[in-house]
Amino acid sequence: MAQRRMFSNTITDSDLFMDMPKSAQLLYFHLNMHADDDGFVGNTKSIMRMTGSSDDDLKILLAKQYLIPFENGVTVIKDWHIHNYIRSDRKHPTKYTSELKQLELNEDASYSKLPFGSQVSTNGQPNDGHLVGNCHTEVRLGKDRLGKVSKGKYIEPDNPKPKKAKPVRHKYGQYQNVLLTDEQLEKLKSEFPSDWQDRIERVSVYVQSSGKHYKDYLATIRNWAKRDQQSNQSNKVAPQTREDWFG
Repeated sequence: MAQRRMFSNTITDSDLFMDMPKSAQLLYFHLNMHADDDGFVGNTKSIMRMTGSSDDDLKILLAKQYLIPFENGVTVIKDWHIHNYIRSDRKHPTKYTSELKQLELNEDASYSKLPFGSQVSTNGQPNDGHLVGNCHTEVRLGKDRLGKVSKGKYIEPDNPKPKKAKPVRHKYGQYQNVLLTDEQLEKLKSEFPSDWQDRIERVSVYVQSSGKHYKDYLATIRNWAKRDQQSNQSNKVAPQTREDWFG
């Protein structure tokens, strides 16, 4: 494993990062220092004890999506490839290959989890352990008889229209259970600029505790916001005296 680690100030100097408690920032730096050459950390709890970090510090990093968790306790630094570039001749591939196959590398070099059922296969993974952003798979063509003549009639070849690919939904929230496309996330930030993260966390906690799932999480957040507004209006007390009316 390479010993040198770097940090990009586009991440660590951002308002989102600087708003975190110093203890959470310290934990983030130490996790980066102890990650393998693909950004995976298999001993998060040990590093927390070593640095005196609390569970709340870890929860903050997860809630702000600086870390991507896996069920076995392994975590990966989401912006690892933004921070670090390791030459292939010095790089040691991660031992967490099954977790690596669950990730994709975005255009901005950050990690995100692939939707369930679309993990990269072994054949689609390079030997050096690098993650491929776009994995091309071979398509097997059916044995249709195109343009053949049958009883004097010409049969037109089938030309099905390609299906439009559905936008990828990424996981957000403390429990990684709020699914939003990039477009939906931008709309959420635009509609709720001051508290969009809090609204995601609210839904995430509710889904985790209730076991419910929603088809459209953006619509759910909008609906909750509308109900909150109606509730606040109904709780307003009507003026009772002349002073209340005219101040």
